[in-house]
Amino acid sequence: MAAADPLPPLPPVGGEPAGRTAGGAGPPDPALSGAAVASFAAALAEAELAILAAEAQSEGGFGTGGMPLLGLLFAPASALGSAAVPFAQQPAGGAAPLGGTAPVGGVVGVAGSEPVGGRIVRIAESQVGQHEEPPGSEEGVAIARYRSATRGAIPGAPWCAYFVSWVAKEAGVPLGNEGQGFGAVSEIWQWAQETHRAIPNGPGVVPKPGDLIVFGDQHVGIVRRVLPDGMIETVEGNYEDKVALNVRSPSEPTGYVEL
Repeated sequence: MAAADPLPPLPPVGGEPAGRTAGGAGPPDPALSGAAVASFAAALAEAELAILAAEAQSEGGFGTGGMPLLGLLFAPASALGSAAVPFAQQPAGGAAPLGGTAPVGGVVGVAGSEPVGGRIVRIAESQVGQHEEPPGSEEGVAIARYRSATRGAIPGAPWCAYFVSWVAKEAGVPLGNEGQGFGAVSEIWQWAQETHRAIPNGPGVVPKPGDLIVFGDQHVGIVRRVLPDGMIETVEGNYEDKVALNVRSPSEPTGYVEL
């Protein structure tokens, strides 16, 4: 690319036309001064365009969205996008990516996007170690809290169904057509059958984290995960008078309830 033509001399400070001395006669000619400034600006723009064009060829584009720097001085704000927004008004951490929106508060994702099974497992795990007071009494501060999720709960009754009802309600998927919870394992299974959530155990049946694991009408827990050897890790309420982690053989449960 040919080198840009040399720039014309800048008019002297104070508006004196070229060729006059500071002590010359007569006031400055405004038309001449304006013509000189316009000529200088045009030459500056031409030189700058030549420089930016050379940079674009070597770097693959302008750093100002394809607009010469001189153009940024005179272009309307609507043509500049985020470049026209003062730095103090830019979102924290910089402007949003093109075609997108800036994360609110630096958080990426949608609130409540955690899978239901993950919420159920997380809430159940948070209760591991809660126990009866005294042992064998089917009572205690935590057990009373679990009962609160079931309508018509009976104090002093076995509480494994109360526990899964409480966890499900806390996870946003309460048991029962009215979210009333259940105090008996048989009631959970009946509801699951009526709502097509029941999965009878059998060959090839593999539960998912967050499923309820049912043992006839005697006991119910929550599937935590399936281990590589096929064993099923669970979180169970009222197991040895407490909320406990357990490992079950895949042949033990009679079925699962998908929530």
